[in-house]
Amino acid sequence: MATTIAVSGKGGSGKTTVAAMIIRALIERGAGESILAVDADPNCCLAMTLGVESSGTIAEIRERASTKRPTNAGMDRLRTFEYGIQQAITEAKGFDLLTMGRPEGPGCYCAANNMLRQFMDKLSSQYKYVIIDNEAGMEHLSRRTTNNVDLLLILASATSIDVVTAKRITELADELSIAVKEKGVVWNRTDSPPERESELDEVKTFGCVPADESVLGASMAGKNIFDLNMDSPAFLAVCKILDDKLERIKT
Repeated sequence: MATTIAVSGKGGSGKTTVAAMIIRALIERGAGESILAVDADPNCCLAMTLGVESSGTIAEIRERASTKRPTNAGMDRLRTFEYGIQQAITEAKGFDLLTMGRPEGPGCYCAANNMLRQFMDKLSSQYKYVIIDNEAGMEHLSRRTTNNVDLLLILASATSIDVVTAKRITELADELSIAVKEKGVVWNRTDSPPERESELDEVKTFGCVPADESVLGASMAGKNIFDLNMDSPAFLAVCKILDDKLERIKT
């Protein structure tokens, strides 16, 4: 069964960069071709951060499935849907990428979402790790289109609004119909948690990722996460958090 790691946080919190760092760290630790990266943020920036081009989005496939009058039924329709998703998977060196795309429109997506749930369960079982880059609202998780989550990392900077956002995300995680094995906050671009950390009640702090000019410089130069030096302070901090948490959830 796959180990599922979800990363969430408000826009600008650095969650996509951290999700990409996790993917790179797993590749360098020998996960091989057994990583599925899922871009569940409507902004769809994970592909660019990983240095690949998305082959398509699940939103496009779901839109067609929800609006087109079915010409086949049952298993045939499910196979057609699965084939479309398989075509949308971007195969890269060390990982596969699945891009969810924009949120649902005003139509009914019940049948399409049911097929998506069935396929995502099957797809996830083929990988050792599933890394999900979520938006703050975690629509992908709240609609139960993935397996239970082993590790939820909530990215936040040391600002008052980020503390409030982190608290709301933890509350939302508690309300989801899926189980989250362990969740905690990763304070980004800082060496220590903010004074208001206590407002998060019993939510753990997983660690801090320091401000790193090399990360900003790489982004400004149009480089991807694999162009970042291995001694990047931010990357090393993410690697430490990942190693610590994976060790805990496996025991």
